[in-house]
Parts: sequence; C-alpha cells; structure tokens
Amino acid sequence: MWNNHQALNSVSRLLIGSVAIAMLYGIGLHLVQPPYFPIKEINVQVAQGPDDNQLLQYVTLDQVDRLIKNELEGNFISVNLTAVREAFVKLPWVREAKVNREWPHGLNVVIEEHRAVAYWGDHALVNTYGEVFRVTANMNLPTFTGPNEASAQEVAQQYRRFNKLLAPIDQRIAEINLTSRYAWRLRLDNGTILELGRNEVEERLARYVSVYNHSIARWNQQQPLMYVDLRYPNGFAIRAPATEVRESQKAGAKREA
Repeated sequence: MWNNHQALNSVSRLLIGSVAIAMLYGIGLHLVQPPYFPIKEINVQVAQGPDDNQLLQYVTLDQVDRLIKNELEGNFISVNLTAVREAFVKLPWVREAKVNREWPHGLNVVIEEHRAVAYWGDHALVNTYGEVFRVTANMNLPTFTGPNEASAQEVAQQYRRFNKLLAPIDQRIAEINLTSRYAWRLRLDNGTILELGRNEVEERLARYVSVYNHSIARWNQQQPLMYVDLRYPNGFAIRAPATEVRESQKAGAKREA
C-alpha cells in the first residue's frame, strides 16, 4: 500500500477532508454560542382578531420584559423557539403564541389573547372558543355553569343562539345553566328565570319571545316575572313576584322534560 501512490493520495484527501469537517464543526459550535449572533430585537405583535385590534389588552409590557429576561436563552441560532412559545403561552390571558426568527438578529412573537365572553361558575372564565381559562378578573359578564368544563363549548354555542332569539324583546341572558341531566335554565338580565328543559329548547324559547309582548308581559306591568316554565307542549307557567300564576293554552297540559 505504501508503494501505491494512488491509494496514499486517496487516504490523504480523506484525512484532510475529515480534519476540515471537524474544524468547521468546531467553528460552528463556537459561533452558535453567545456572544455571536445575539438577539437584539423581539417584536411582539397581536394576532388578527375579529375587532382588528392591534394592541394587547391584558398582557403587559412588564410581563413580556420579565419573560424575556428569565426565559430567553441562547442567541439567534441556538434559541429554542418551542421553549419561548411555551413561556409566552403560560402568561395570563395568552391563548396562543407563535415565535419565529427574523434574520439577522430578531424574533417575532405573535400573541393571541383570550377574549372572555362569560364567567365559568365563580372560579374561571370562558373565551370565544368555548374554552375555560383561569385569570383574575373583575368584568361585567354573564355566568355559565355546566356539569363539567368540557360542556363549556356547548353552553357558549347555546348562549349565542338563545341571545339571538331574545333580541326582538330586548332581553339578554345573565346566567345560563346546563344541568347534569342536560336541561337548560336561563336567568335573564331582568331577573326572570326561564325553564327550558331538555327537548326543543330553541323552539320553546322562540315561543316565549313570540307571545311575550301581548301575553306574558301583561301579567305584571311593574316588575319582571320571577319564573316562566316553558316545558309544556301547548303553553307555559308563570310566577309573578308575589303570587304564582299559571297559564296554559290547553287545560291539563302535561309538562315535558
């Protein structure tokens, strides 16, 4: 072999190539560590929302500054984008975050904040996606309750449908409850409780709205009704503030669930 010049040349080229690769690898490892390629800019943006608001409503600059100081490690090349994203998502009011590099020394962070539509019981909030999240808040919002947090999405969907049905009589929902038996009960902003039951709930509420002005409202002109039971196939039962009144379009109508 040592007399084979062609083989020696091949071995020599292989060794030189290996050394060059090792040197480049070492240089690369060195360059990806600080102080090379430092991150000089972090641009925080708001995800495009339905109201086109380009300002953060609840996440503060102090929170962002503390996160960057405590969680950001490495330089432009070595920074772990997944870890940075997860740190932002842990901030109160942040629903989602996206992080990417911007050459040569910046990071772009796009934040989507929760948009609260209701309280979930007395310990959490519900966002526009029907997701339950926990923050400290003092807001004028309706209250949702249900058999479990997984039902929050269904409650949020029905809340929108019910409020749309109530709009013609200018009434809104202050509290909506889905029981463990999946029966619906509403408390309106005027204090009236509507018992909808489990079946044909939207049809029952539509019937309430259709007769409200020329029937239900006449029972008491001074104060809102306390209670309206709509679980009847051909009528409803009402309770005035001081007395209980029953109205039915069909005598002896049997109440349904």
